Amino acid sequence: MSDCAFGVCDGSGFVIDEESNTAYDCRCRPQIIARRRAHSLSAVIPKIYQGIGFDRFPVTEIEPQATVTATRRFAGRIDEMLDTGRGLWFMGTYGNGKTTLAMLVTQAALEAGRTAARYTLPDLLRQIRRTFDTGSHADLFKQLVSVDLLHVDDIGAEQTTPWVLEELYSIVNARYEEQRSIVITTNILDRETLREQISERTVSRLTEMCDELQVLGPDHRMDLRPA
Repeated sequence: MSDCAFGVCDGSGFVIDEESNTAYDCRCRPQIIARRRAHSLSAVIPKIYQGIGFDRFPVTEIEPQATVTATRRFAGRIDEMLDTGRGLWFMGTYGNGKTTLAMLVTQAALEAGRTAARYTLPDLLRQIRRTFDTGSHADLFKQLVSVDLLHVDDIGAEQTTPWVLEELYSIVNARYEEQRSIVITTNILDRETLREQISERTVSRLTEMCDELQVLGPDHRMDLRPA
């Protein structure tokens, strides 16, 4: 069976013309290239989030359930959302399910055959710092912009410096201009505090790109403590 999304090539991304003994790019080749790029990023669902679902804890305990409904609707229309560059912005306190909801969207993208990468913001910035030592910053930046869905947790968790603000803005702005979807989580509920933490221009871009969803309730991690 062909792995080609369009059923044209053999999954290699090339169509062979036997009569002329030549090959040309298949329509699926951009997807193959993007998928390979995403594989080198954090595209794998972490073990702790494998097996999550909208009908399972902690999602069933998340308040308000309107946030869960909106997330389920977004995941159910994932191709449309990604094609139009729409995203989600989950905000709430610790342990109440923000990352789980964001991971369900990332999971939906991967199951739809789309490319997705997931980082916490501190981990992402560490990756970027390393590229300056190896001279591969431009390559990583291109990958971060081209992936169908970029999922970044803990926005605002990194200590604010001019370098952090500029790198974060550059990523968000590039995806904004290319109409690429982004899903973020943050523990900062006050918009003015968030502006101070990640800059007003970054918050402005995210506000236009994403639907904002509040996640309320207790720290569900406390419910998982051994008795």
